[in-house]
Amino acid sequence: MPKRILQGTVVSDKGDKTVVVLIERKVAHPVYGKIIRRSKKYHAHDENNQIKAGDMVRIEECAPLSKLKTWKVLEKVG
Repeated sequence: MPKRILQGTVVSDKGDKTVVVLIERKVAHPVYGKIIRRSKKYHAHDENNQIKAGDMVRIEECAPLSKLKTWKVLEKVG
């Protein structure tokens, strides 16, 4: 099974080798059909501490690295 790859904005880089990435998606409301935004935060592994808050990044699923981290940073976008 392929690993999921998501793109989002880094909202925190305070942890050592860890960044928090905010992923936003747009879905239709189940009853009214209006498009609404849903967001979720993921903790991702950043080995070299080179990603800063505000950066757009791509993250990929991986084996669990800690209690919260099951994603790793692939690359900085743009």
